[in-house]
Amino acid sequence: MRWSSRVDNVQPFRVMSLLEAAQAREAAGHDVIHLEVGEPDFATPAAIVDAARQALTAGQTRYTPATGIPALRDAISGYYADQFGVELEPERVIVTPGASGALLLASQLLVEPGTRVLMADPTYPCNRHFMALAGAELDTVTVGPESGWQLDEALVSAHWRHDTRLAMLATPSNPTGHMLDASRLAAVVHAVDMHGGHLLVDEIYQGLTYDVEPVSAVSLTPDAFVVNSFSKYFGMTGWRLGWLVAPRSAIEPLTRLAQNIFLAPSTPAQYAALAAFDPACREELESRRRELHQRRDALLRGLSALGLAPSVPPQGAFYLWLDISSYSHDSQAFCRSLLEEENVAITPGIDFAVRGGDTHVRIAFTTRIERLEEAVERLSRFLARQPGG
Repeated sequence: MRWSSRVDNVQPFRVMSLLEAAQAREAAGHDVIHLEVGEPDFATPAAIVDAARQALTAGQTRYTPATGIPALRDAISGYYADQFGVELEPERVIVTPGASGALLLASQLLVEPGTRVLMADPTYPCNRHFMALAGAELDTVTVGPESGWQLDEALVSAHWRHDTRLAMLATPSNPTGHMLDASRLAAVVHAVDMHGGHLLVDEIYQGLTYDVEPVSAVSLTPDAFVVNSFSKYFGMTGWRLGWLVAPRSAIEPLTRLAQNIFLAPSTPAQYAALAAFDPACREELESRRRELHQRRDALLRGLSALGLAPSVPPQGAFYLWLDISSYSHDSQAFCRSLLEEENVAITPGIDFAVRGGDTHVRIAFTTRIERLEEAVERLSRFLARQPGG
């Protein structure tokens, strides 16, 4: 059988095989601590679930407009007004089947064969894969502590080519949890504008920030494309609902793409998401953000004692990106051994980094503090048995 050559550019997401192995160990009776998947242990808020039940009872199961129900687009617009004091026309909001739907629309609109895309390395692998599937050539720029693990103004200018069409940022980032503050993000906006390119900003973790003020590219420019999701901050991972904020000039072609690619987002999920913006639900979500902040700090304390804490603490998301080069240059084997010997599941860096992935791992602080502390104890035992331990 012959398949499209496009799929050759899509690498497997190795954490999924590790998750499968961890679940198999659990089924065999082992006490596995899951720190591998980007999904906190919080259930979807009850108000959102209740709103879904009410929508189903009311028969809200038919197609909606391809860009989402007007009430939800209005609610998302109001969210930007409340959070950032920015007036965002609801017409510029396109509701999508998950943030992946938003990335698909953006990639199909913005790039084509022969164009180049700049993005940081490491980054979420799907960001690379969507652009590659659209035919773009990727220029992955290695980032580290010196740039705050982000693609900043200097890196954009240094790596921009005559055929570069798009720069893509993720702030806060998966896997590092680091973000650009307003001044540094504004500098990137300016650099991309000076080069005559487009800017696509992944803000999927934008609601989950610690010790810093949240920032959105929406408040800095009307020309950026901004992806967000109900999965992370709003706790709706399995509901598969996201959105794309786009310039006014892009709405008509994006609508045509949405009509043809996925017809419409999930109707019950859209009506459920309306409840996410109610004040009581927002307070519950903020309480969860504060809990994640405490989990981050507890995990940083434990890893610091092991000499593994990152030099720059992450300001957002729920991940730590750790350098394990003192112990291993094979992150996949490292994670597999840690699971088999100590029943702790973490993610190999090769899922996220083109360069340096062999010497890094990602830990998700998605479970309660007692379990994180237990995971650190198990990791300490494991490291003591490694060369260099």
